[in-house]
This record gives sequence, C-alpha cells and structure tokens, in this order.
Amino acid sequence: MATAHPLLLLPLLLASAWAQCPAPADLKNPDGSKICAQLYTDDSPYYAQCCGGNVLQVQPGDDVPYIPLGWNDKISSLVVAPRCDLNVWSRTGKEGYNRKFNSGVVYRLKEIKKGLFGDWDNSISAYYCKCN
Repeated sequence: MATAHPLLLLPLLLASAWAQCPAPADLKNPDGSKICAQLYTDDSPYYAQCCGGNVLQVQPGDDVPYIPLGWNDKISSLVVAPRCDLNVWSRTGKEGYNRKFNSGVVYRLKEIKKGLFGDWDNSISAYYCKCN
C-alpha cells in the first residue's frame, strides 16, 4: 500500500510541471529587477493551461488610466509579484468598478465577481501597480 501514495501524487506533480502561470516570486526583468504583475489574454478550464496568449508586463509604479487598445477588456488571468498590489478598474480613466489584487496567481478572472452579476474576465480597462 505504501507504493500507491506516490502514484496518487504523480498527476498533481505532472500538472504543476505543465502549468503556464509563473510563480509570483519569478516575476523579474532580464536585469533581475522586479516585475509588478503580468497580465494574460487567455485562460482555460484547466488551471495548468491558464496564463496563455499575449503577455503584458506591468512594472512597479505603472499608472495606466487608459490601457492600450489591444489590451482593453481582453485580460483573462494575471500574476502579481510578492509585496505588490495591482489595482484595476472596469472602465478607462479609472472609472467603473475597481478591485485590488494582492500577490498571487488568478488563473481565471471569470471566477472573481464584479458587482452583482458580472465578473472580471475581459473587464480590465485601467490599472495601477505598486510594490513595497
């Protein structure tokens, strides 16, 4: 029976090996400086396949009230670095609903409620990111 336990863990280990989302602590520029957050256009029903598509790197202190046209209302998953906060708004000019994301991975923004009936999938139109 003792050999069955490692076999039960094998699918979990393989799934984490194929995960596309980086660990929050791994968000670094090529020169080693910290990236505040990474935003992704694609998610998936499977956690191991989230954080796909195009990637927008957000640097500490970035204050973007008007997200670039190709990114407006297209973000489906995100990763925030340790000791960083990403504030997002649902409308350009920092209007509409807002939410703060702390350090961690949000695999599917559709699981994060926005108001009574909505969610944050494809809803981010402005952001501000700060790190301590």
